[in-house]
Amino acid sequence: MSTTAFLFPGQGAQAVGMGHELVEHVPQAKQLYQQASEILGYDLAELCFSGPSEKLDATNHSQPALFVTSLAALESLKREAPDVVAAADATAGLSLGEYTALVFAGVFEFGDALRVVQQRGQAMQAAAERVESGMVSVLGLELAVVEQLCDSCREAGEILETANFLCPGNIVVSGHLTACQRIVEAAPEAGAIKAIPLSVAGAFHTPLMESAATELASALASIPMQQPRIPVISNVDARAHDDPEEIRDLLLQQLARPVRWEESMRQLIADGIEQFYEIGPGRVLRGLLRRTDRSISCKSVSC
Repeated sequence: MSTTAFLFPGQGAQAVGMGHELVEHVPQAKQLYQQASEILGYDLAELCFSGPSEKLDATNHSQPALFVTSLAALESLKREAPDVVAAADATAGLSLGEYTALVFAGVFEFGDALRVVQQRGQAMQAAAERVESGMVSVLGLELAVVEQLCDSCREAGEILETANFLCPGNIVVSGHLTACQRIVEAAPEAGAIKAIPLSVAGAFHTPLMESAATELASALASIPMQQPRIPVISNVDARAHDDPEEIRDLLLQQLARPVRWEESMRQLIADGIEQFYEIGPGRVLRGLLRRTDRSISCKSVSC
């Protein structure tokens, strides 16, 4: 029998209309949105279903929206294939998605985690507004070349660093906006297929997010955490951790350190995972996994 891992998406997977079908057909999903709206202080379902996209895409809104919608999709899978959910052997989530994975693994209660996710999004939005910054997806280059480009495009006092290692040939860099603009121009000359500026508020997963980590620390310190019932792969080091205090610290480090997603997927495969499920909006993680190892199956439980 194959072993199974659940994957949960991160910021960028959101889209107006997500979750609407779930609420229509899955009572537990509807309950999640209702509970979330009471905690957040606004109608999350209305925002997810009707937008506007500018509001949904804002970091302080997109993170709670994706977190809740992914868990609503999980409720749909619980209803349709309870044995699959019960048999999951491991889990991981991309950046924000790690919080969803931790809820699935029993580390956080839903309400506690949602409050932290809300504060995380607000803190990251505030940190992004302090300095003009951004992220750029660089396609088709080896890591060493991308690192050299960062060095050449970074001027005195600027940050430009690798931020997401997503899959072979897909590395996201993050930093001051002027440095990001330089690498967009320089990357094709170095052989990149494309260098695409991302629609994000700021330079996530770099030291420019350290102020957000400081704010997040108090939020995380205030909620109880349990030992995970199944392994949860950390974005920071692509390893599973059992100690709740260690997990708490890694979640703080995650804001200012690179996401090691490709390494995380390779770790799960090395651990014997043969079947993956991407649970939540979009199919980005499925595509990344396919480019990492074409022999591995990944099914989508979308919204």
